[in-house]
Amino acid sequence: MSEDGAWSRVSREGRRFLRGRSRSLRRLALWSLLESAHTFLGGYAVARALDDGFLAGRTGTGLGWLAVAGAGALLGALALRGVFGGLADLVEPLRDGLVRRSVRQAIGRAVADPGRAGDAGAVSRLTQQTEMARDSFAGLVLVARSFVFTALGALLGLAALDPVLLVLVLPALLLGTAGFLATLRPMAHVQRVALDADEALSARAGELGAGLRDVVACGGGASAGAPVERLIAAQERLTGRLARWTALRTLALGVAGRLPVVALLAGTPWLLGRGVSAGAVAGALTYLVQSLLPALDALMTAVGAAGTRLVVVLDRFCTPAPTPGPDSGAVTAGPAADAGPAPAPVHGSAAAVELRGVRFAYGPRAQPVIDGLDLTVGAGEHLAVVGPSGIGKSTLTALIAGLLAPGGGTVRVAGAPARSVPVRAVPGQGPGPDLRRTLLPQQAYVFTGTVRENLTHLCPGPVPGAEVERAAAALGADGLVDRLGGLDGAVDPARLSPGERQHLALTAAYLSPAPLLLLDEATCHLDLRTEERAERALAERPGTLVVVAHRISSAARADRVLVLDGTRAVCGTHAELPARSPLYRDLVGLWNARG
Repeated sequence: MSEDGAWSRVSREGRRFLRGRSRSLRRLALWSLLESAHTFLGGYAVARALDDGFLAGRTGTGLGWLAVAGAGALLGALALRGVFGGLADLVEPLRDGLVRRSVRQAIGRAVADPGRAGDAGAVSRLTQQTEMARDSFAGLVLVARSFVFTALGALLGLAALDPVLLVLVLPALLLGTAGFLATLRPMAHVQRVALDADEALSARAGELGAGLRDVVACGGGASAGAPVERLIAAQERLTGRLARWTALRTLALGVAGRLPVVALLAGTPWLLGRGVSAGAVAGALTYLVQSLLPALDALMTAVGAAGTRLVVVLDRFCTPAPTPGPDSGAVTAGPAADAGPAPAPVHGSAAAVELRGVRFAYGPRAQPVIDGLDLTVGAGEHLAVVGPSGIGKSTLTALIAGLLAPGGGTVRVAGAPARSVPVRAVPGQGPGPDLRRTLLPQQAYVFTGTVRENLTHLCPGPVPGAEVERAAAALGADGLVDRLGGLDGAVDPARLSPGERQHLALTAAYLSPAPLLLLDEATCHLDLRTEERAERALAERPGTLVVVAHRISSAARADRVLVLDGTRAVCGTHAELPARSPLYRDLVGLWNARG
């Protein structure tokens, strides 16, 4: 989008907004006229106090004119009080309108692309940029109004004192103002690009943070961090460009704000020679130093900073949100066209898990996270599920666990619909004869109680202590149990590390009679050796194991691996998948390079 297009679009939207606030503008102008009167009286009273009073030997008259100047200052204070009331009538409706527009844009982008439902740019527009627009608009209106009416009072005062004074003041004033205006669009361009870079950096950092564990586990830190480093370097360059334009703006401000005073002082002998009174020169100097130049300085500072920033921010709100389309680019897990046949069941004849044409989306108009997935997991099989963060791995385990209902297709566990099979994921739900599966999420659940209670809460009845101890030893948790004081030791969840909590939860799952275990990154806080020991023990346990893996070493131990890569799901063995899945080949390569 060109800069001319941005300025014209914002200008059009601005005129539309102001036309709807004509009453507030009239109120603001009426109060500001009092400020013009205050400015006029300030310089004119000084001139009359000198010429008609003190220099003429009439002290009382001089003091009277100074009293008039003081009354003008009180008039200005009254005007300022009314100005702030009128300003609120303009600023608050602008903020409310921007918030509504930002929400509409966020919803539109989320519908068009569910992968951007947590768009950092939308959050920035709704919070930081909305407040930035509000404060910039308020400051700009305040100083622009002040300059216009102050300049009106000052120029009328100069003309009333002697029109020739304008000949010395106006050229330098106009020259500096023209130089300042020439810097506005380049500065707006730099600030627009800087905002783009800021949003891109926020979005990239958010994506990287969400998948940081995957990145570290696969050894991809350098490649994943490179784009962030480039964005930071770009922001550094933009800051330098903005500083250079700011220096030019400061130079223009010096010409407009200081040169008129120099011209007036240097031209004083010429003015006095043409019959201009000393009081008129003093009044002109008062207009410049106390009114016109401070107002100009405030205007240039506000327009140069807040004004260009306001144009850039409002342009982002004026850009329409995308509408949903077939090519919105949402991340989906397509059908498992290359899934291949499931191995023969290890225990029994029925499949443990069957998915047929499964489709799931988080909303009626959202792009599906899983679309047309076919998968069979044999009884007794060990399946690992891998893929980038946000691709649908946890969604898949929730569908198998019956926590989510598919939007299309069927999910069956041990031959029965998944939603009809009770799931045991937390304590407090007494297990019954239909208990078929246990789900362990990433955040392991432990509770205040004894070690024995934490390890056996998934079991339907009392478990002999010897059996609990054998399970802890098989999982490598016996050392942790000893540190906690044995099976009758007390468990304080707040005093356990995330890895220790996962170790206890995995041991509880090992003791569970459920024939299907679902581990949704339930070993992510364990070290490699502990994770391997726990997973091998769980795989050797009678039943089926489905593991959402965050390390390739975990996938390598599985009978088969399901790869979700956003285009189609591919299922196969660890040995054959590098030739069939580019994503898996990259993950294996990064893992091997890491050593």
